Amino acid sequence: MILKRANENDLDALVALQRAAYAENEEILGATPIPLQADYAQILHDMEVWFAGSRSDPDGALILQFRPDDMLIWSVSAHPRARGTGVGRGLLAIAEKRARDEKRRAIRLYTASVYLKNLGWYARHGFVEESREKLTDRIVVHMIKKLD
Repeated sequence: MILKRANENDLDALVALQRAAYAENEEILGATPIPLQADYAQILHDMEVWFAGSRSDPDGALILQFRPDDMLIWSVSAHPRARGTGVGRGLLAIAEKRARDEKRRAIRLYTASVYLKNLGWYARHGFVEESREKLTDRIVVHMIKKLD
């Protein structure tokens, strides 16, 4: 998998990818997914963003937020054309490597409770449910993967 660090010049490509990747989730949730509410210019400035594939038309994106004791996978997304090709699995592996490189003891992420496929996929990759948070229009499942 070709991996490239994104920067402020990649704003349009990141926004287009996220819209394509989360369109199905919007239908399932019946509301706008959190990643589609984001200010991606700010994210590119504040967080670590990686593209799988080309910068102009990426197959996937990984957005990481390093916090004092852990690393949050703010978003891991795959373009619909790349689903089932291992892009997501590869991005999760990169996330774990980055967490270890930065000496974080845990990786956290969140997803909506109605995304049953996502919950199962994360569980198969070593994440366990940590808590649930009720928002006005959804229930958010917080997950964690502890690192040795």
